[in-house]
Amino acid sequence: MNLKTSYFFLLASAVSLTAQADEKLCDVSSMKASISLKVPGNDAVTYNLKFVESANPKYNYELVGDNQLPVLVYENVENTEDGTDLNLMIVALDDIYFNYGQRVSTGYSHGDCQFCMPGFWYRQNLRSQKNAPSFRTSDSWEVREDRLSSPVTAIYDTKKHSVMSVSRLLPENGTDALTAHTSGEVIVSGNTSIGYTGFVNDGGTSYLSFGFPYKETPRTYVRKLTLYPATVAFQYLPAGKSITVKWRLNRQANVEDFSECVSSLWERCYDLYKPQTVDTEYDDARMKEVLSNFFVESYMGDKPLKYYSGVWMQTSTCANTSVAEVGFTGRTLLNAFNALEYAEEKNLKDMAENARSVFDSYLACGFSDAGLIKELVDVNKNSDNDGVRSIRRQSEGVYAFLYYLDYEKRHGRKHPDLEMRLKTLLDSFLKLQNADGSFPRKFKDDFSIVDKSGGSTPSATLPLVMAYKYFGNKAYLNSAKRTAEYLENELISKSDYFSSTLDADCEDKEASLYASTATYYLALASKGKERKHYAELSRKAAYFALSWYYTWDVPFAKGQMLGDIGLKTRGWSNVSVENNHIDVFVFDFTDALRWLSNEFGEKRFSDFADVISSSVRQLLPLEGHLCGVAKKGFYPEVVQHTNWDYGKNGRGFYNDIFAPGWTVASLWEMLSPGRAERFIENN
Repeated sequence: MNLKTSYFFLLASAVSLTAQADEKLCDVSSMKASISLKVPGNDAVTYNLKFVESANPKYNYELVGDNQLPVLVYENVENTEDGTDLNLMIVALDDIYFNYGQRVSTGYSHGDCQFCMPGFWYRQNLRSQKNAPSFRTSDSWEVREDRLSSPVTAIYDTKKHSVMSVSRLLPENGTDALTAHTSGEVIVSGNTSIGYTGFVNDGGTSYLSFGFPYKETPRTYVRKLTLYPATVAFQYLPAGKSITVKWRLNRQANVEDFSECVSSLWERCYDLYKPQTVDTEYDDARMKEVLSNFFVESYMGDKPLKYYSGVWMQTSTCANTSVAEVGFTGRTLLNAFNALEYAEEKNLKDMAENARSVFDSYLACGFSDAGLIKELVDVNKNSDNDGVRSIRRQSEGVYAFLYYLDYEKRHGRKHPDLEMRLKTLLDSFLKLQNADGSFPRKFKDDFSIVDKSGGSTPSATLPLVMAYKYFGNKAYLNSAKRTAEYLENELISKSDYFSSTLDADCEDKEASLYASTATYYLALASKGKERKHYAELSRKAAYFALSWYYTWDVPFAKGQMLGDIGLKTRGWSNVSVENNHIDVFVFDFTDALRWLSNEFGEKRFSDFADVISSSVRQLLPLEGHLCGVAKKGFYPEVVQHTNWDYGKNGRGFYNDIFAPGWTVASLWEMLSPGRAERFIENN
């Protein structure tokens, strides 16, 4: 009995699966398949495959080439309540190195379509710069699954209001292996479970594309704003062995817009991958105890401007730098408030004194002559970011100041000089605001505009709402409401979230997260129909923000630090199209999710908030388990989980430079639930 005959015998003895293909979704006439075979040292050869009725009872189809191949390919198509499942089996007749690919026609005109690969691709990625993945390079893209927060591609037809998607049905235990190169034809050194997914313009029609193992076309995104040639990976399969890979196809009609496409896709991914909380031994108290070491070792008090060093630090040393950054990646003022609150709770007098000195020093010398906060100061050079301001850093500075003032007031301590400073700054906010409710992203002391784009606008909403509650000035509330009008009209209704982060110009998570928390704050400060409206906006933005968070665990290869540590990626989030790494940007988003869950009865929100909260604790650096950084409590930032790096070290490691200022601040706020609700309720 030859090998092929023996496989037919084994298959014939299996339980028959008799489901027929959905005519609209999975008619084999709409499918294309191919297999590429590589002999080491030679270029791969690609063979187109035809679907023919299978002679065995387990698979509907055998996929055959024009010539006899050293491989058998079978696929079963099974309709279920959840979609149409494709169950592929590849059997090696000889030792082979293979890459399998399949395409399914959506029937949609490519020019009418918008595309979603969660956490990496939204619409056509046209907010992104030229050297990041976008339609500027090609209208067809296939990428490795670990780039995506969920391994799925969705294609939305804007005219038919229909969505078709393909999701990978993941194996129980994911694996990965190293490759010698980052582009071109690469042979995987062992077994991997990472496939690929994407979309292709084939003769003017949009096709879903997927396969195994991974490939990336037409380019592979290996470094910040750096595109390399295409990548095709080949997995070894010895003679007599087989491998199975599964996908699920879905089609959904009556999808109103791209926003609904994203929200329904997230719900489907959540239900499919069922992310669970991650078990760690770090409760809230232990987390704060360890993180508080950052307040001790990063404090810089030898210059007139006191601060917590939190940016441009080396992971290998965590040595303090001369740069004080108010918001964004530094968050020195929010860290000062967190340190003060914690120190007084624990009776840590030195920590409390240092925290107060930060606020005092910013009042004394941390404002420009125009009354704006000095955002990014090199204290050795006395430089001030060339006088360029940003609505995001200014807003995050005011946000921290207001928490500090509220805390002090509740403890019988008043700071009238600081209050006057903030009123002057807030008046500048009112002058800066555009007629449509937006704020310019960057500007100078004379209010001349450096970057007029409005993607950072929601960062201003939070302190405006807080300032209204603290000072009782309705002008601040009216300004906040005008930001919400802009958010609704230009960001939320269009699912167009961009350029909130200051180190990238592209579609990004932080814009959607800020939009959700901004409207959450407005809902807390409102009543009746207005409150309900803001809550609806917050929910809509939350779905988009959630699409950036991982619902599955990316596998790592042995020898990659993240794999050796045992990192589970579920609950972590991609940063932006331009910065394709994961991080712990959370702040009070988990509070918003739990509030929204209660408001709308959406249990997925609160359950996933628990997943986020549990998972982002995993890389807590403490004695004996520093997780790749030099100092206790200096939480990692650029966690490189896919074939991309910020400049150094690559997949499975960190970049060599990081900013623990914001990571500590983010986790601390997550570990301090209910802050915003208490502030708004009690003022």
